[in-house]
Amino acid sequence: MVSKTRTASSRPDGDGSSTTRSGDDATTQYSGGTRSDRQSTSHRKPVKPKNLKKKPNRKKKKSKKKGLWWKILLGVIGVILVAGIALFAYLYITTDIPQPESIALSEKTSVYYSDGTTKIGSFEEQNREIIDCSTLPSYVGDAIVSSEDRTFYTNKGIDLGGIMRALYNNLTTGSRQGGSTITQQYAERYYLGETTSYSGKLREAILAIKIAQQQDKSTVLCNYMNTIYLGRGAYGIQAAAQAYFGKDAKDLTVSEAAMIAGIIPSPSTWDPAINEKQAESRFERVIRIMKEDGYITDEQASDAKFPEVKDYTVSNDFSGPNGYLLTTVENELVNSGAFTKDELETGGYKIVTTLDKDMQSEMQTVGDNRPDDMPDSIEVGGIAVDQTTGGVKAMYGGSDYLTKQLNNATQATFQPGSTMKPFGLLGAAQDDVSFSTLFNGNSGLTFETQDGVYAQVPNALNKSYGYINLYTATAKSVNTVFMNVNEHLTSQKFAEIAKEAGITSDIDADTLYNILGINSITVWDLAQGHSTIANNGTKNTLHVVDKVTKDDKTMYTANPNTTEVFDANDCELVQQAMLGTTTTGGTAPTIQSALGREVAGKSGTANDETAASFVGYTPQLLNVWAIWNPADDGSAQVVPSFSGYGVSSTGYPSHLFQEFMSQALANYDVETFTKPTDTGKIGGPDGDWGLGGSTSSSSSGTQSTAPSTENNNDYTDQDTNTTSGGSGSGDDDNESTTTTTETPEPTATATTPAPTQTASPETETTPTTPSTSEPTDTGTATPQSQSNANGNAKSGNSSTSSSGQ
Repeated sequence: MVSKTRTASSRPDGDGSSTTRSGDDATTQYSGGTRSDRQSTSHRKPVKPKNLKKKPNRKKKKSKKKGLWWKILLGVIGVILVAGIALFAYLYITTDIPQPESIALSEKTSVYYSDGTTKIGSFEEQNREIIDCSTLPSYVGDAIVSSEDRTFYTNKGIDLGGIMRALYNNLTTGSRQGGSTITQQYAERYYLGETTSYSGKLREAILAIKIAQQQDKSTVLCNYMNTIYLGRGAYGIQAAAQAYFGKDAKDLTVSEAAMIAGIIPSPSTWDPAINEKQAESRFERVIRIMKEDGYITDEQASDAKFPEVKDYTVSNDFSGPNGYLLTTVENELVNSGAFTKDELETGGYKIVTTLDKDMQSEMQTVGDNRPDDMPDSIEVGGIAVDQTTGGVKAMYGGSDYLTKQLNNATQATFQPGSTMKPFGLLGAAQDDVSFSTLFNGNSGLTFETQDGVYAQVPNALNKSYGYINLYTATAKSVNTVFMNVNEHLTSQKFAEIAKEAGITSDIDADTLYNILGINSITVWDLAQGHSTIANNGTKNTLHVVDKVTKDDKTMYTANPNTTEVFDANDCELVQQAMLGTTTTGGTAPTIQSALGREVAGKSGTANDETAASFVGYTPQLLNVWAIWNPADDGSAQVVPSFSGYGVSSTGYPSHLFQEFMSQALANYDVETFTKPTDTGKIGGPDGDWGLGGSTSSSSSGTQSTAPSTENNNDYTDQDTNTTSGGSGSGDDDNESTTTTTETPEPTATATTPAPTQTASPETETTPTTPSTSEPTDTGTATPQSQSNANGNAKSGNSSTSSSGQ
């Protein structure tokens, strides 16, 4: 047997040897000889190898270079320390302690139209009165110490621990956190607007140290109380006492002093008139600390009750419509996280908006010019948007902000009705459905609006239109066609499309009625959604602020978050369908001829005629108007007819649109919409949309250009009476619905045999009497229970029961 030898990498055994293994035997190889590793060596004295050389002394000499580097490092540190000490000494010597009257008042933040020169207004007026603090009860100062700096009487003017915590949070979270004592805050008032940088904070800290060393605590506290901003435009405790309680500071009670002290960190947002819950929480904290630190007795703490404050009167800059514009600007910047409310009110910024001065003036005039017989209770909201940028050009929030603070463009809600139907059209385009597909447009068809719930849905005035395509259905706002569209699209998908377009209001995803606009929405939100379609599928977040500057330095610029969310051709198909609304035969037939240009539009009526709206746009500008009629208690009321505008007055919003756009577009070139190519299939990819696919070769899904608007309005008008309830408005845009517990009539179902059809809209015919495959509806919801199943929808500030329109 051949012996195989394997070397184990000449492994060192720790004594200068290596081991070599051959077969089953192992020997240890020394530099001076070998021996068997099977022999016991425990009783022998180890033999020192003869030729083993003495290990060299591996002790290294100290590196001269290493020592040099240490010297250089220490030298640099020393230079930095000396420079730092010198800089501190220089700043300390050259820093003067200011008197309260020289403390910088905040600069007004001013807001301008888009031209950057025409002023809209400012956020706050300034009010300050310096008083002798010896006239104040001691608990006034004690309350402020308890709120802002419990270590005030023992610290050296700055809180190094607080500064380091703030620095760490600023660096790790990006937030702007202060670490200021009362003394530092007083110093900050002097360097107002300059302490956001770390160099500014250094100067603030040096001034605080010098103040602490050269002024006693009572002087520091008095100066602080005379200069701190306390909200409502009030600087100092005297102005604040007048602003909140209508009295002098010397007459403040313990509770009143504690309330003012508690809101110091954020006086504009913690004002009891704005956030009473937070103000009361801060009040209780101050009272607790005052008791714990011995400033008040247990009895005083027990007797302290949260005080009632005066009503807040805003500055004259907020009178008229300007208040709506200024609050919208402020809310947008605060919500962006770029500024706090206090910073905007005291920071001295210049805010340039996207608002066009001429358009804003025209919009205000149009909104304010009400017909003589228009009820005073009817509210009006409007907005104009450049869809290509997302910039808001004008808005109508109301006539006088001081009279009513609810903004009708950005805050008040209403039911949009059929103005939501274009999002269903977009869904059909996404599903490759040709807009020339024929649908049953008769009134009173029955649909399963929710699982197990069936309802008959009428058209406006119960009109039946026969077999019509989506162009005609849009122009006539035919409810039954769009309910059929939503059956195939699904209510969940419809809600998703609306959200993708930018609508943030809640859209009920569990009912087919959502395509009929049953969910409350704001004018702003409706404009946001339609602006995405108007901009060919590219969403720009609507905004009213263009930029913010200070001392010629840009502090903020608008970010519309431009995102392509829909296919351009799909949106162009929707635009093409909406062109039919504003031409002869549509629900707003005079608009295009009056403006002398193409206008895509859609009118809408709320459930039970409690609101009406109109959305329209050219390729350059989008405009939305809405009206609604809240009762004194906020509940929704029917919008009555006035000035010949019909039962539900849906013609009035389109009138407002025409009046405004005729002036707003005066200097705009006349542009036309891009003509789309309808690549969808008749009846959809599976042939199950509408009346299904056609056996004709002309409708086999080949490409066809969308028909011109004058050909989109052919229809057969049958005033067919159905079992559905509700009356319709004269503009063919009423969407009243009724649920039924009856077996659906076979002459009014959504399941109609499909006749042969082609891609041409001119081939619309009157449907023959269809057979029904609808199940017998027993035990389904009554109209009232259907309303409950669909939830409550708001109109204005109100809540109304919806029957699914």
